[in-house]
Amino acid sequence: MNRPFLLVALLVLIAVGTFAAEPQPVSQPHVLVVGLYHMDNPGLDMNNVAADDVLKEKRQQEIAELTNVLAKFRPTKIAIEAPFDDPKAQQKYDDYLSGKYRLTRDETDQIGLRLAKQLGQAKIYPIDIKGDFPFEAVAKLAADTGQQATLDEFMAQGKAAVDAFDAKLKTSSVLDTLRFMNSPAEVAKGQALYMQLGRFATKDNYAGPDLLAEWYRRNARIYANLRSIISSPDDRLLVLYGDGHLYWLQRDILDAHDLVLDQLSDYQ
Repeated sequence: MNRPFLLVALLVLIAVGTFAAEPQPVSQPHVLVVGLYHMDNPGLDMNNVAADDVLKEKRQQEIAELTNVLAKFRPTKIAIEAPFDDPKAQQKYDDYLSGKYRLTRDETDQIGLRLAKQLGQAKIYPIDIKGDFPFEAVAKLAADTGQQATLDEFMAQGKAAVDAFDAKLKTSSVLDTLRFMNSPAEVAKGQALYMQLGRFATKDNYAGPDLLAEWYRRNARIYANLRSIISSPDDRLLVLYGDGHLYWLQRDILDAHDLVLDQLSDYQ
């Protein structure tokens, strides 16, 4: 037999076998978590954003711009910060679709319900669960152990971060403001501030670390609720949440390895 011919034939067989053995791409659910500010000024946080009236024409145009950008993600499901599986959320959305409900200043209304209708979706997905945030125990520990100045500095840093956001909001569109909030640098700064609470502890009292653990517990449960609404590897989930949840929700998705995390900056 012609040896060069045999060598070529073997190489072809090896090449065909190699290509045949290559794994095919597997679809994985995509998740885009967008951190929001409270547009209706409920005053629920330690430091609160001073949002202007989003019902004014200028802000309404900006919110329309935002929903058009989010639509480019092509979400199959929109998850919102409302009690998990609460039928009231769906009823509100149904009423909105039928013209019985007018959107309020709430960010879930303005972005979540508006976008779901824009995309022709029949369902909205509430995934929230409440948890403890025992800050009073941290404040007491600081007062009892001579760490009041450290706690005051922590609070000042939090206020400075909110003041910077307020300044951004006054001069920027809603979309540009959310791009700023959702940038990796801002998310990292927010998490670094949370981690300062780990300093408030003694050998008999771990008030600061316990607060961090409770905060993680809540976000881990939200993540579990999020996973429960995934029904297909082709799902694309848009998650609309208060920006304080951004770090842990994104981290949980990244660590899962069977989900793909998108970023707001991916969509222009």
